[in-house]
Amino acid sequence: MPMKPRKQRAPKATRPNMPDYGVSGRAKGLLPWKWAETRLRKSRQYWISTSRPDGRPHVMVIWGLWKDGGFYFSTGETSRKARNLKANPWCVIGSEQAEQAVIVEGRAERVTDAALRKSVGKAYGRKYKMDMEGFTEPMYVVRPRVAFGLWEKKFVNTATRWLFGKE
Repeated sequence: MPMKPRKQRAPKATRPNMPDYGVSGRAKGLLPWKWAETRLRKSRQYWISTSRPDGRPHVMVIWGLWKDGGFYFSTGETSRKARNLKANPWCVIGSEQAEQAVIVEGRAERVTDAALRKSVGKAYGRKYKMDMEGFTEPMYVVRPRVAFGLWEKKFVNTATRWLFGKE
């Protein structure tokens, strides 16, 4: 079944469970989702964390693209990431700037729809200044299930968790 872009609903902003870190319990100061999306769009490099079939973790730097409420990336069919995602599609994506970190937890789905692959490929090509014409490697999208925004300088007042539907 072809995968089409989905309209994203605004996530619910809450506080993360971080006992003993001095994080405010009040709603005042929660970061808006737009703050997170800006950092996801502007990052050039990202971190992806997957799990090997035996449960051991794997973290790698990747290129990617935040578009239409999802994080798109590609990897070789036989790469460690692809093999891990085939066994367990749950993963974590992190933005490049740790001092204003955005961490997205979700499930990676293969993008098979040709029009969507072409659209994402064009945007990806513009971002990384590369020709994506004829690109055939697997492409994935990770839609957030839960995300975190952690702004180091304002941490205790702004630490935010966004919930997208059922957690």
